Amino acid sequence: MKRFNRGLGGFMALAASAVMFLSACSSDEHTLVFLSTNDMHARIQHFPQLASAVQQCRDTTGAMLLVDAGDRWTGNAYVDMTEEKGRPIIEMMNALKYDAATLGNHEFDHGQAHLGKMIGEMNTRVICANTISDTCTFPQLDPYTIIEKDGVKIGLIGVVTNYEGGDHPAGNVESFCGVRFPDPQAMAIKYAEELRPQCDLVVLVSHMGDDRDAELLEKTDLFDFVIGGHTHKEVDTEINGTLLTQTGKNLHNIGVTTVVMDGKKVKDIDFRLIPLSEYEPDPQYLEMQRKFYDNKELNSPVGEFTKDADKVGLANWMAESIRDAAGCELGFYHFGGVRLDGIPAGGVGTAKMFDLEPFGTKVVGVELTREQLHDLILAKYNDDENRKEAHRVDLFSPCSYVIVTDGQDHATDVLFPTLDFGRKYKVALPDYVFRNYKYGVDFGEGVQTGIQVNKLLLENLKKTGKYTPDNKSHQRVVVSK
Repeated sequence: MKRFNRGLGGFMALAASAVMFLSACSSDEHTLVFLSTNDMHARIQHFPQLASAVQQCRDTTGAMLLVDAGDRWTGNAYVDMTEEKGRPIIEMMNALKYDAATLGNHEFDHGQAHLGKMIGEMNTRVICANTISDTCTFPQLDPYTIIEKDGVKIGLIGVVTNYEGGDHPAGNVESFCGVRFPDPQAMAIKYAEELRPQCDLVVLVSHMGDDRDAELLEKTDLFDFVIGGHTHKEVDTEINGTLLTQTGKNLHNIGVTTVVMDGKKVKDIDFRLIPLSEYEPDPQYLEMQRKFYDNKELNSPVGEFTKDADKVGLANWMAESIRDAAGCELGFYHFGGVRLDGIPAGGVGTAKMFDLEPFGTKVVGVELTREQLHDLILAKYNDDENRKEAHRVDLFSPCSYVIVTDGQDHATDVLFPTLDFGRKYKVALPDYVFRNYKYGVDFGEGVQTGIQVNKLLLENLKKTGKYTPDNKSHQRVVVSK
C-alpha cells in the first residue's frame, strides 16, 4: 500500500504522482497529491528548493494540497530577530500558497498577541481542534477545514501536543494564559466522527509526535492518514491500517502522499519522503531569502571554534558558561534547549549564537543537595508523560554522573562520583528548567540573575576569541546487571 523510497530523485518522485494521475482508467478515479512539511523552525534557507518542488507538482496536477504540521518559527536568527518576529516565514508561506496548517508548540514562543497577529496575516487555513481561547489577543481557531479537490471532499483536522507542559504545549507558562488545551487525541476523534459522514477523506494534521499519533491510531480507524510533526523523525509506517507520516525537521525533506480515489472510496495511498537538496532553488524565493539574510550585525564573525562542536559539546559549553556567570559550583543545561546539532570549526557569528539559543532563556541560581539532584534526574529519565525528553540523558553538565537502569529502561539510581551526601550546592539552571522541571523537587525561590544565555555565549566568545569544544559526554546510562 505504501512505499518509502529516498532513492528516487525529486523530479522522478513527483513525476510518479503524475503517472498515477494520467493512468487513471476511468472518470471515477481521482488522484490527489498532498505535499507536507513539519518543524521547519524558520529554515528559510531551504524555501527556494521547497518552492521548486511545490511548483513542479502544481505543474503536474491541480489536485494538490500543501499542508504544514507546525513549528514554523524559532530556530533561525534571520527570522527570529527581525523587527516583526517570524515575518519572513509568513511571507514565504503566503507566496507559496499553503492550503492548511496546524499549530506547533513553538508558535507560542513570542506570545499570544504576536501569534494572533501572524495568524491574521496568513493566507492559510490555520486549524487546531484542541485550543480553546478566552482571550481577545488570540483568536479562537476552527478545529478543522473542508477543502474540495477534483470532486473529492477532504476534511483536515489539526491538533497540538499538550503532553510536555502541564496540560499545555511545551514553553513558557505565561504564553498560554487564557488558552486551554484539551486532550488532543479525544478532540481528534470527536471531530473525525463529525467529519466522516461529510467527507470522502479525513486527514489528521498533528503536532503531537509520532508516539502519540500511534497511540491515537491504535484507538480508531477514523483517519485515512496522518501528517505528523513535533518529534523531528522521518516516519512512514502503518498503525491499525492507517498511514502515519512525518518529514523530520528543518525543511530537509518534503513529504509526498498520493491518494487514489475510486469514486468516493480510497483505492490506494502511497508516501514518499523526498530530500529537498535534489531540487534547484527557485530564483524568486532565492532572492527573498537573500533579502532576509542581508544583515551585517548577524553575519559578522565574533570568534572562532578551533574544532567542530557536536550537540554534546554545545550543551557542555552552555552548562559551563551559566555556571561561571552565576557564580555557582554546578551548571546543568537541558538537551532540548540546545537548538543546533553542531557548529563547525571556524568563524562563528552572532546569528549562530541566536540559532543555538533562540528563546531568550535566562539563568537562575538555586541550591540543591546531591539527593535532590538524584531525584530530579531520576524522575526526568522516567517521565512517561513528556516522552520526547525522557529515557535519555537530558541534563548535561561538566559534573559527571551515571544513570543506572534496569532491563526495561527504567532508571533506578543516579551516581555522582564527586558530590557529597547532605551538602547543598549552588546550581545554575536555565529558567525553562527552573519553571518546568519540578518533579517533586523544591527549587525554592531561586535567584533570578537576569543573565540571558545567548548574549552570555556571544560575549564569552568575543572575549576569548577562540573556543575549543569539549565533545565528551560526562553523563552516561548503564544497565544494572
